[in-house]
Amino acid sequence: MTRFPTAAHLASWAGMCPGNNESAGKRKSGKTRTGDAWLRAALIEAAHASSRARNSYLAAQYHRLITRRGKKKAVVAVGHTILTIAYHLLRDGAEYADLGPHHFDERDEQHVTRRLVSRLEALGYSVKLDRSAA
Repeated sequence: MTRFPTAAHLASWAGMCPGNNESAGKRKSGKTRTGDAWLRAALIEAAHASSRARNSYLAAQYHRLITRRGKKKAVVAVGHTILTIAYHLLRDGAEYADLGPHHFDERDEQHVTRRLVSRLEALGYSVKLDRSAA
């Protein structure tokens, strides 16, 4: 992995990074570049499989992104994450430790709380929050 200085360089070489074509403040195509076709196909296949897994960080990331970006972009993003994880595991010689399906909720708990309260209030409920002992 010493050929690539960072995980971003590896992802760019593999063609798993989103493009950035902007001119005069207008965003144009964000299409990914062509990279190694075999590696890209393997990452996409692994991303599809991990999106169907239960209780995993990658499945949570897929389901979080699918609502905003769509299925295909979410799969490419999960493939990018798998490649980044593989880079760090190979470079550092570490073991994989899954962050879990609740990582995104725990990362910004206040944001999740505000969003859910506002959704309930939009449905006509009045909400009073009390923190439980557990």
